[in-house]
Amino acid sequence: MITAPTIIEDSYIAHGISPIAGVDEAGRGPLAGPVVACAVILPAGLVIEGVNDSKKITEERRDKLAVCIKTQALAYAFGIVDVAIIEEVNILQATMLAMQNAVECLKTAPKFVLVDGNKLPHLPCEALCIKKGDSASHLIAAASILAKVARDNMMLELHQKYPFYGFDRHKGYGTKAHTDAIAKHGLCPAHRVSFCKKIFGGTK
Repeated sequence: MITAPTIIEDSYIAHGISPIAGVDEAGRGPLAGPVVACAVILPAGLVIEGVNDSKKITEERRDKLAVCIKTQALAYAFGIVDVAIIEEVNILQATMLAMQNAVECLKTAPKFVLVDGNKLPHLPCEALCIKKGDSASHLIAAASILAKVARDNMMLELHQKYPFYGFDRHKGYGTKAHTDAIAKHGLCPAHRVSFCKKIFGGTK
């Protein structure tokens, strides 16, 4: 049975801290594609049924929930860092930059931010990082869904451009089908060369 995330932000709202944004990312581990972060602010007390860690729900369900979240959100925004920047600054710093950009692009400035993970990006307000935050915060869970859906859609676009790799199926992660395709066709501009070196011991 999949349980909904605890709503940790309720304790902050009870003390008059509002609005609060939840932030999460998608695409930290794949061999290809951007890292995408999302920041979302929902009306205080709103609980959207079915919202959970994006990895715990099906693609079809995520797509439907993403529409629902966007419709009811007070604000949401994305931060997208492409492969070139990931290669230049490393994936951790790229993830922090994506999260920072997502928060800064919100049309409503949050007073507090809940961030999934164990490291805070540079933000213009107070924030708290929460390990496994998408299982502890409704806002982070909502952000995880929007980030995942947005990145998956980008990978579908990359599949149209580079159809040999199966980005539509594995979304850039290092599945056997993906690594076999790299071994056969080499790397494309969407690949993270430094990540692929760890598997192949050099560029293909």
